[in-house]
Amino acid sequence: MMASQAGDAAAHRKLLEQLSGHLRGYFKRRLVHGDSEQAEDLVQETLLAIHTNRQNYNPAQLLTPWAYAIARYRLIDYLRKTKSSMANVPLEEAEEVMAHDDQVEVESAFDLDKLMSRLPSKAQQAIRYVKLDGLTVTEAAARTGMSESAIKVSIHRGLKALTAMMGQEKKS
Repeated sequence: MMASQAGDAAAHRKLLEQLSGHLRGYFKRRLVHGDSEQAEDLVQETLLAIHTNRQNYNPAQLLTPWAYAIARYRLIDYLRKTKSSMANVPLEEAEEVMAHDDQVEVESAFDLDKLMSRLPSKAQQAIRYVKLDGLTVTEAAARTGMSESAIKVSIHRGLKALTAMMGQEKKS
């Protein structure tokens, strides 16, 4: 993915080819009777979403959960639109389909990523590790090689900058 983000077309093609096999199996297991045609449509939609949103992928995080989150949102949207039978959807996922509007969560995550990308890298790391990933200041310091004080200062300044950016976004 990192090579893909850097513009390597061959790496991007290979990434999408590898993901397509995994995604195909994911969708077939979750659709009624393993509907191959619908699974293929969902694979293509998911690959397109991965392609168009690849700049939002954070290389410091694992690729698989990011890709499967996109696939899950595509599946939930499909089930909502078609009101398909949910016989083969695990109960915990079926409940989410009915209870949440995941599009809002996806848009919020992309908005946060966009705002975070405007912060200095130290502030991005500190906020992501402590505020988003739930690490302690000590753990974040160990991962980044920064002091605990630097982590705290980076979080404080980063959150202050994010607040200012959000205020500017609302005015525009």
